[in-house]
Amino acid sequence: MTSDEALLPTTRRSLLHRVATAQAEGRTPSLVAAVQREGRIAWSGARSCVDGHEPDGDTQFRIGSLTKTFTAVLVMRLRDEGLLDLDDPLEKHLPGTDAGHLTVFQLLGHSGGLRAETPAPWWERTPGGTRPELADVLGESPQIHSAGQRHHYSNPGYTLLGSLVERLRGDAWADVLRREILEPLGLDRTTPEAQAPHAGGWAVHPWADVMLPEPAEDLGLMAPAGQLWSTTTDLLRFAAFLARGDERVLCASSVEEMRGPAAPTEAGDWAGTYGLGLQVVRRGDRTLLGHTGSLPGFLATLWFSIEDDVAAVVLSNATSGPLVGTVAADLVQIVADAEPRIPAPWRPLPEIDEEVLALTGIWYWGTQVYALKAPAGGGIELQPLRGAGRAARFRACPDGTWTGRDGYYAGETLRVVRAGNGTVDHLDLGSFVFTREPYDRGAAIPGGVDQDGWRGLAL
Repeated sequence: MTSDEALLPTTRRSLLHRVATAQAEGRTPSLVAAVQREGRIAWSGARSCVDGHEPDGDTQFRIGSLTKTFTAVLVMRLRDEGLLDLDDPLEKHLPGTDAGHLTVFQLLGHSGGLRAETPAPWWERTPGGTRPELADVLGESPQIHSAGQRHHYSNPGYTLLGSLVERLRGDAWADVLRREILEPLGLDRTTPEAQAPHAGGWAVHPWADVMLPEPAEDLGLMAPAGQLWSTTTDLLRFAAFLARGDERVLCASSVEEMRGPAAPTEAGDWAGTYGLGLQVVRRGDRTLLGHTGSLPGFLATLWFSIEDDVAAVVLSNATSGPLVGTVAADLVQIVADAEPRIPAPWRPLPEIDEEVLALTGIWYWGTQVYALKAPAGGGIELQPLRGAGRAARFRACPDGTWTGRDGYYAGETLRVVRAGNGTVDHLDLGSFVFTREPYDRGAAIPGGVDQDGWRGLAL
């Protein structure tokens, strides 16, 4: 179900125009798109070369590498359950491969240096049985770059992660996926094999308006890298999960961890990076997260903006043609710019720890002025008041310290240091001292403070 009434007529017109233009100029048999705002589908539209046969939100398309994000969620679940650590070498849990020295983290973020593809023949157009063993997927000398030095996209890397899931769960990847992600999130139209109604995959001739059907192979061991079929409705539900988390699948802090950069960018590629199973791109002043996907006969993209709370999915049944990644980004931009998000009303905290309240206000790092705040979302924030500085959010720890959540201080520890009488002497943030007055002579500042104090220039 859609709720087109949620958007203005001019916005709906712009969305339809973008989709229609993409289908016509991209010369694809069909294209379906949908936009979600604040967790609800706000618009959907489709175009087809056959009148009256436009796909809808229940029509399956193959989503290719969008499958990788699902596989990454399964791996993060294993981490959260304590069955592995992201820094573990693969060999610890999946012995016997030529990539055993690479870490789980490196495989998730494509920084292990593995080859992009399997040995010939072209894996996307051949049966999965062509590569019955992991050695067939990796081939000889699978590592072509030093581990951890650069982002180099690797389909075989996600085959290894799927096999890791199977080893630790003792069950097939597809069964674990259904049980741990698809069923809890209600993604009943996301499946390893096509289920009607579904689109057929086509190749469109580059120089003539004629088509050729593409094969739809079962990818076998490569399934965790690109097997899935899905719909715009299911993928928007998945986007809502990736934005907010769901305790039945993965908590909010873990999906937030997936969204952070995990690998160095390619030289000159300052507009995009990769997290843990998620692509991160900059579009103007907007950060988009999600994934693109393709297999012979199909193109797919899911992008969402946390700040705007808008997500868009575009699916097409052509091997090449419509730039669905660009189209999906355009759909997010159309809605976010034409109808900016209305912020929720400010509301006070239901309660606050008096010791936390006492920490709020002005602090000085040397002479630089910072403000410490206790926002409604929980935790504390430390922000410079003038000029450039290192802002960060912190979450409380059971031992009374605080851990940085983002920015320069991500993972660093903030401690409240007290004097002998119990009063707060200073804040220690990764050894940097923050005091209530600039270079407070009464505080324990490394190197001390000149006892003659502040002075002017004697003439």
